[in-house]
Amino acid sequence: MHCDAVFFMRAGYSGVQAHCPLLWAGDQSVDFTRHDGIGTVVTAALSAGLVGNAYSHSDCGGYTSLLGNVRSEELMERWCELAAFAPVMRSHEGNRPDDNLQYDSTPRLLASFAAWSRVHAALAPYVRTLLDEATATGLPLQRPLFLEYPDDPALFAVQDQYLYGADLMVAPVIEEGARARSVILPGEKAWRHAWSGEDYPPGWHTISAPIGAPPLFYRRDSAHAALFARLPEVLAA
Repeated sequence: MHCDAVFFMRAGYSGVQAHCPLLWAGDQSVDFTRHDGIGTVVTAALSAGLVGNAYSHSDCGGYTSLLGNVRSEELMERWCELAAFAPVMRSHEGNRPDDNLQYDSTPRLLASFAAWSRVHAALAPYVRTLLDEATATGLPLQRPLFLEYPDDPALFAVQDQYLYGADLMVAPVIEEGARARSVILPGEKAWRHAWSGEDYPPGWHTISAPIGAPPLFYRRDSAHAALFARLPEVLAA
């Protein structure tokens, strides 16, 4: 029987792109800290993509508990929201599983993981086109904004949101307690908010971001716009 396998790695050096089909971000802290928490997996994915590693992901919920830091329900839910928009979505019990929440610890967490898993699965037709694009061109799936809009200096330093392919704008919530966040929408055409269906012009916006509805936008002229428009129904199923 023929079986396919994929290897994933967390480290490398110059030239590793030829031998590493999939990266994962390493052993992030199970928290919102700027130095090693949830937000660092975005920076890691964008950096890895720019040097030729097209596929990246992280341990959903984080991995490392030190000095008493443990997972919160909020962190777990926010990490689900982020992980749904990466080529691989998977959980990990962490280095101290008995001290930490797991996704089957509460009905709410299990429901959150299930909901965002549905979104991840529903995006498969779009992601397949990104995989083909990566094979042909080397372009990463998770992209810094300036990769698609190189003439806009305002995008050069943006590290906390990303394009998932050219057509989806993902702005994960990576600050504890935040229920809104600033989002920049590039280009010259309006973007459609995935959850409300409202159109937003290019520029900076403060977007409502309750748990369960992180800022997510798509290009209205995308070949996959109909798929993106169905995501609220998929999430609520």
